[in-house]
Amino acid sequence: MSTAPYRSGSVSSETKSFARNAFITLAVLVGACVVGSASCTRVDPGHVGIRVRLAGSSRGVQNAPIVTGWVMYNPLTELVVEFPTSVQNIVWTRDAHEGSPADESITFASQEGVSVNADVGLAFHIDADKAPRLYGRFRQRDVLVLAHGYVRNVVREAINETASEMPVQDIYGAGKTRLLNESLRKVTERLSSEGFVIDQLTFNSALRLPDNVVAAINRAMEATQNAIQAENRVRQTRAEADQQVAAARGEAEAARQRASGEADGLLIRARAEAQANEIIRLSMTPAVIQYRTLERWDGHLPVVNSGQIPMLTMDTAQILNVPEAERRARLQELLHANAAPGVAPAPAATPPPAGAQPRLQPVAPPQP
Repeated sequence: MSTAPYRSGSVSSETKSFARNAFITLAVLVGACVVGSASCTRVDPGHVGIRVRLAGSSRGVQNAPIVTGWVMYNPLTELVVEFPTSVQNIVWTRDAHEGSPADESITFASQEGVSVNADVGLAFHIDADKAPRLYGRFRQRDVLVLAHGYVRNVVREAINETASEMPVQDIYGAGKTRLLNESLRKVTERLSSEGFVIDQLTFNSALRLPDNVVAAINRAMEATQNAIQAENRVRQTRAEADQQVAAARGEAEAARQRASGEADGLLIRARAEAQANEIIRLSMTPAVIQYRTLERWDGHLPVVNSGQIPMLTMDTAQILNVPEAERRARLQELLHANAAPGVAPAPAATPPPAGAQPRLQPVAPPQP
């Protein structure tokens, strides 16, 4: 009878011990899960993690950034801060339906002191290697807070510095691109060392100027356009005049060429006729002249004659007045000079044979 109570008490004691051990094990597991979940975090894609040590000799921001993925750390002595590395688009505008309900547009002054207002857009991202330095300086994990504060001030200062060196007419016109490019260069120089990489700086609206300034600029532009049109008309008129002068010069040159050609033609014909006449003159020997005279005689004798017949007693030596040898040499020279290549010159005229009678043409008897 004494054995049964002993066994019952033993079983009860073993059950309590087992339950206590199971509870302790479960508590340890739950504690481990809680501690494990608290000491593990995940760095999402497009972000970079920064490890901050809160205790120990090396406390502070660690220079080496944490890559994307699960990260183990001691939540009691360490802190992991995430920074986005994707491109952030910021718009500072006065439109309540875009960006902030408040007016965040940027106002700057030109070289003349004219106030210009515009909506400005900025696109940037964070350099992963410089993210620890950025957090160590500003102690701000929200990049948008930095963008609307520190970055906006840098952008506004750069635009003001650049615009203060430009006339308002250039800012309102073709110089707007130069204003943006120069401002972008200055913003990049000042923010690159902090870890900001500037991708784009733009004006998201038309530049807003006072109405009187816009009217004056429009009048100046209109006057400039009118001057350009007038200058183009002058150039066109000058070009047309030059074209007419060139045409007149061409016509005058053509007329001179025609006149020169006609004069050369007349001179050539005159020389040819002179040479022909000279050849004919040198060909006229006394016998030929007498023969030609008889050939032309109509058979009637002069009615009154006091001596010899003039046609038959013509002194040809006085007509030619050239020695016979010189006459023949000059005649041969002219014939050779005017003969075509490969054609022998015609022989000089010779008198008819002695005793030849001229052929007389019958003459009709005179009418009563």
